[in-house]
Amino acid sequence: MKEAFKIVQFERKEGETFTLDILNTKISKEVMSFHQSFPMYTKTPLREMKNLARELGVGGIYVKDESYRFGLNAFKVLGGSYAIGNYLAKKLNKTIDQMPYEKLISEDIKKELGDIVFVTATDGNHGRGVAWTARQLKQKSVVFMPKGSSEERLRNIRAEGAEASITELNYDEAVRLANKMAEENGWVMVQDTAWDGYEDIPTWIIQGYSTMGYEAYEQLIALGEERPTHIFLQAGVGSMASAITGLYSSFYGENRPIITIVEPNKADCLYRTAEANDGQLRIVTGDMDTIMAGLACGEPCTIGWNILKDYADNFISCPDFTAAEGMRILGNPPKGDEKVISGESGAVTLGCVAEIMTNPHLKDIKEKLNLDEHSKILFFSTEGDTDKANYQDIVWNGKYPSYEKKKF
Repeated sequence: MKEAFKIVQFERKEGETFTLDILNTKISKEVMSFHQSFPMYTKTPLREMKNLARELGVGGIYVKDESYRFGLNAFKVLGGSYAIGNYLAKKLNKTIDQMPYEKLISEDIKKELGDIVFVTATDGNHGRGVAWTARQLKQKSVVFMPKGSSEERLRNIRAEGAEASITELNYDEAVRLANKMAEENGWVMVQDTAWDGYEDIPTWIIQGYSTMGYEAYEQLIALGEERPTHIFLQAGVGSMASAITGLYSSFYGENRPIITIVEPNKADCLYRTAEANDGQLRIVTGDMDTIMAGLACGEPCTIGWNILKDYADNFISCPDFTAAEGMRILGNPPKGDEKVISGESGAVTLGCVAEIMTNPHLKDIKEKLNLDEHSKILFFSTEGDTDKANYQDIVWNGKYPSYEKKKF
């Protein structure tokens, strides 16, 4: 099937309410306080790319660079660490604010908790974050990876002490395997995909991602930017996208930025759910062989969708070359802008906007998104070169070349 750009728009309702029980300023400050208790915490940079904005014909481009997060080259550890911290705090009959990092790693706490195994399914970044957190807290982890996962990402997870393997399953099937093993062995499942009876940990993971959004909010204010006009968010199951969507909706209410969710054509479950708009989730099955491994998810997170359906404005399904284009632009921006090393899943939103702004065939989408010379756009580059061989193949060797875009 020929790949193409597709868009679904949701109309904003008048008199909307913005009472988000699981995502608001108070909760986000509590989450960030927990992350700040880790001695390796530093705020990741927000890159203002003035010259790129000028090249693309928009008013401003701001890119949150998560390749610096906890030395793990991706944002995912924010969700896994906060979820595990909450789980352990509740097991100790404490609240998360009573259990900062220094207490969680103490020998007394370890003796009280005993041995715990945390299990998850991942294409790489989430599993590495779970494994890293488990090792930091003197616990164990087991990680299942879907078919086609990067060997480098597997090695990185094992380097954190996890028992990890690449399966012959797609992502959603690997999630079911991890859950089955958790039930059979008494392990603790740490997954951002929610279903009936499994909602606490996915909620904590979503809340954990809000640290990234709150940091960006403060950094924009420091730059003198009152608010972005647009936010573009990549999505797999939709947990990160819903975290930022919910948080910024809470910040700005009816004056919130235009929020657009971006997925690969080959794994666009949220786009299909939005397109149907009948109250039923749409599932993508099969191999989902997109280059955006971190977004190759076929089943939406129920909690995430409940936020996105109320507060996101647009859903875009885009071709794979878009991610490659974004990687090349961020890694080689116009002179004067700082480069961002961004992996496939991190760069797709910038690549999407760059294509929409420069390709006359996409003029109608540009107009639907209200993108023009006044637009000030916030992006989240959620990973660095977590698969270095593939990054070099795309950026250095021209894999997924720009002429691919002519095919749609």
